[in-house]
Amino acid sequence: MKPESRVDRHPGAVFLAFLRLGLTSFGGPVAHLAFFRDEFVVRRRWIEEAAYADLVALCQFLPGPASSQVGMALGLSRAGYGGALAAWAGFTLPSAILLILFALGLREFGARFPSGVLHGLKIVALAVVTQAVWGMAGNLCRGFSRRLLMLMACGASLLADSAGHQIIVLAIAALAGLFWLDSEEYGVSEPLPLSVSPVAGMLWLTLFAIGLIGLPLAAQFWPGPALARADAFYRVGSLVFGGGHVVLPLLQAEVVSAGWVANDSFLAGYGAAQAVPGPLFTFAAFLGAASITPPDAWVGGVLCLVSIFAPSFLLVAGALPFWSRLRGNAKIRSALSGINAAVVGLLLAALIHPIGSGALKQPQDALLAVIALIALMRWGLRPWLVVLAAATAGWMLGAT
Repeated sequence: MKPESRVDRHPGAVFLAFLRLGLTSFGGPVAHLAFFRDEFVVRRRWIEEAAYADLVALCQFLPGPASSQVGMALGLSRAGYGGALAAWAGFTLPSAILLILFALGLREFGARFPSGVLHGLKIVALAVVTQAVWGMAGNLCRGFSRRLLMLMACGASLLADSAGHQIIVLAIAALAGLFWLDSEEYGVSEPLPLSVSPVAGMLWLTLFAIGLIGLPLAAQFWPGPALARADAFYRVGSLVFGGGHVVLPLLQAEVVSAGWVANDSFLAGYGAAQAVPGPLFTFAAFLGAASITPPDAWVGGVLCLVSIFAPSFLLVAGALPFWSRLRGNAKIRSALSGINAAVVGLLLAALIHPIGSGALKQPQDALLAVIALIALMRWGLRPWLVVLAAATAGWMLGAT
């Protein structure tokens, strides 16, 4: 095998490797992790199989988007902190740019945009979230206790639908898991090929806490749209366990309740996010651009994008030196098990309202949603194909 050069470990090389995946990786976080394994374990041999599995376990343990966090950690192991930034940028920017452009187009041409197309996007969102709830419930809500906790979290979220209440639900779920649920094993820990010292880890975790505590205070003392959005999206990125679709209810409570984005635009953007490659958290770029009037829409999109991903980097870099000890703690695993069951409940509540209530307006909507769900779960069609088909069907139904 040809020896590696210093260029191979340069952040530029990391960026190009992840850019290819950012342009082609459809299918959600599970598919992304499979793409990463094929690219960096099998083909490029950046990391051993066991170490990659342990890295995935770490990122599933932390709040935030697991696939993006794995990408950051791979970049960090390859080219240091510059490599982490390069991996994030290559994997994230293609979809973020597309979603900002969609937000600008929706604002500019929304009145002339066929209403049926937007409604078709909302129906796709219903099908995609149904698929996510089904899969996550099977993996994270095994046994009566976890299913009951899921249903209780769902009911609590429907009764009090706000970001603050959802955070309280997650905190109560952690306590319930700590005292009520058995811990779940994650397998045998393997050493990770990452050189982050405990001192550096503590620094990153301190910065994470400063952001979580300081941004709300700053937004109170210096009111303004930029700080308010940075606070909201940083908080969501810090508290979303499960990643991916679980971000939906927290973001909906933040941006729709505050009046930054109308619910119809929110669901249309979420549907469009299924049609682009890369991480689903780039939906934040759409919301940032849609909530701020041009010419500052691009700035708003970038601000919200960076704010929602910043906790992921801080937590990954901060947790790495302490991962072995954390992973071996049965109480922490039990608390995480409770949180995981609760986030499925929050997602189920979002599926009922606002997604289901916003998408199902007439009998043919339910039929289209069922067909989209079958296409995803039974036929295994790519999400972007289902998005295009549902948008076309919505347009045709709206024209009749």
